[in-house]
Parts: sequence; C-alpha cells; structure tokens
Amino acid sequence: MSATARGVACFDFDGTLTHADTLGPFLRETAGTAALLRAFAADAPRLALAAIGRASRDEAKERMLRRLFAGRELSDLAVRGREYGERVAHKHLRADMVARLRWHEAEGHEIAIVSASLDLYLDRVSEILGVPTVLCSRLAVDADGRITGRIVGGNCRGAAKLARIRERFGAGGYEMWAYGDSAGDTAMLAAADHPVRVGRVGRVRFPTP
Repeated sequence: MSATARGVACFDFDGTLTHADTLGPFLRETAGTAALLRAFAADAPRLALAAIGRASRDEAKERMLRRLFAGRELSDLAVRGREYGERVAHKHLRADMVARLRWHEAEGHEIAIVSASLDLYLDRVSEILGVPTVLCSRLAVDADGRITGRIVGGNCRGAAKLARIRERFGAGGYEMWAYGDSAGDTAMLAAADHPVRVGRVGRVRFPTP
C-alpha cells in the first residue's frame, strides 16, 4: 500500500473480535430464558430450514426479535445493551484481534465493525474500542419509542455486509482488509484485497502490505 493510498479494515464481530456468539446470551439476558425457549419452539420448523439454507435466516431472525422485543421501550433495552456491551468489551474480546485492530489504527486505516449483531450493545463496544463506524443490524422503533422487532434496512449479513461497506466507504478507491469467521462473511471477504478467515486464537495469519 502506498503512503497516499486509503486503507479500510472491516471486522466481523461474533467469533472474530469475540471468542463466541454474543447475540444469543443478550437475548436470553434481556428477554429471559423461558421466553427465548418459547420463541425458538414457536418457530422451530422455519429455524431448522433456515439453518440448512432452505428458508430465509433474515426473516427467521426478525420473527424472533418481534416475539422477544416488540412493544418494549427502546430506552429500557438501550440501558441494558450498554451494560452488556461494556461486559463484552472488557471480558470477551480476543486479544489477538484487538491487537490487529490497533495495528490498523496505527497505520491510519479507517476501521469498521460489520456485524449481524445488534446496535443495542455494539455501539457501546465500538465506543470503548474507539472504532468510529458500526455497520450492524439496527432495531426499528415506532413513534412512541417502542421496538417493533423489525430491522432497519434488513439483517446485516452476507451480501448486505458488503453493500453497507460500499455505501459507507464507496465502491472502490481504497485497499480493503476484511476479517470474518463464518459463511455470513463470505461476500465481504471475497471483495477484500486482504481477506482473513479467522480461526482459533493463535492460528490467524495476518497479511501485511
């Protein structure tokens, strides 16, 4: 990368910056274990089909969020989300990936977290990390400040990740690093100049310019 070229680094969150999934524990903590189990049971056939690619994962996720959160006040969940985000940031981030994020920061690259997880806690994690851009699944709110359960602009997964990256940074004119660990990151990784499939701690090989 030349001294004048622009660099962009995009990090998936769950399993990439973190050791494990963060959405499931957040749903359980804020909605309760019983409610979460009921929601899974109510949609079990569709969830099973979504898991094998025969139904929309995005629609399944919205149905789950509607069952758990629809009608709840955003202000209440926002507080819970910030508290949860602080715990994740201080206890559940991968040291190797945070170090890599700091490398990009030192290189002067623009950094973004790109995730299907929720803004309720990702915004707080990004504040703590000092990452200015969060491209994620954001919950829709009605005129009364209550959550509808829908996701603004759709779930930030798969091709939607790449679309949001291009909407934020442009379709080209920069060198792109991308870090991800799952099938939901495939489009983002395929578009990157430097794609990194993240595996176990200590097993990640990072490219250099």
